[in-house]
Amino acid sequence: MKLQKSTMCGLYAVLELASHADQQISAGDIAEKYDISLNHLAKVLRTLVRARLIESVRGPGGGYTFIGNPKRLTLLDIIALFEDTNPNPEQAAVDNHEESRALHKVLRDIDDIAMTTLRSVSFTSLLKLIDIERRNNEQNSPRQSVRVSASGA
Repeated sequence: MKLQKSTMCGLYAVLELASHADQQISAGDIAEKYDISLNHLAKVLRTLVRARLIESVRGPGGGYTFIGNPKRLTLLDIIALFEDTNPNPEQAAVDNHEESRALHKVLRDIDDIAMTTLRSVSFTSLLKLIDIERRNNEQNSPRQSVRVSASGA
């Protein structure tokens, strides 16, 4: 599945803010961490504010805070803000051949499975997965050690 840049920015922003729900994070910090254009991110953040998932705090030390419910918020909720997630009924009307109808049925079934999966993954689940990945990386990273030769040199 290929997602638009805006969608990915939205997912990254919500992940960052939800993982630090007790803090305000600046748009600049999010943009820097994920190598996102600050102008593009600002537009995405406005969409997330309008959706009442995040809150903007102005002024010195301001930024954004997560105000959504990570247990109820799903990947599909964010993706639907930036992508057209509705099936295209006009496509089915064009299918004049059995092969075409069969192929489009399979593709619609795949879309349905993808939507069901996206709808089933909450941000709480995703944040737990990120935490597991982080711990695995820490355990598997080679430790830097200073070796001293037997001669002491």
